[in-house]
Amino acid sequence: MSRYLHTMLRVGDLQRSVDFYTKGFGMQELRRTDVPDGKYTLAFVGYGGEDSATVIELTYNYGVDKYEIGTAFGHLAISVPNAKEATEKLRAAGAKVTREPGPVKFGKTIIAFVEDPDGYKIELIERA
Repeated sequence: MSRYLHTMLRVGDLQRSVDFYTKGFGMQELRRTDVPDGKYTLAFVGYGGEDSATVIELTYNYGVDKYEIGTAFGHLAISVPNAKEATEKLRAAGAKVTREPGPVKFGKTIIAFVEDPDGYKIELIERA
């Protein structure tokens, strides 16, 4: 049986990104692997173990502190019980809010958008 395992994001400061996802979204750091011969470190974060949940792989390549996001990547989506509260918590922690909470165009679902420290867009979808 096939299953979606993770999304990999290249980051400029590994601890800054781990803190963003763990403190801002309540994820857990599941594991971290440093590969000196390959000159990179991986940290996996998520809401559950990799055996049953989809997670985010944060990849830090030694000496690279910034990436261009590109035009093909869209966003990550995370459900939250209250989009306004989540947005304010993330804003207070320094996240850039790019769309304030409100109904999706032509619909009723409440969404918001923030950016992580490296500029990756994250959609907050309100689900009770």
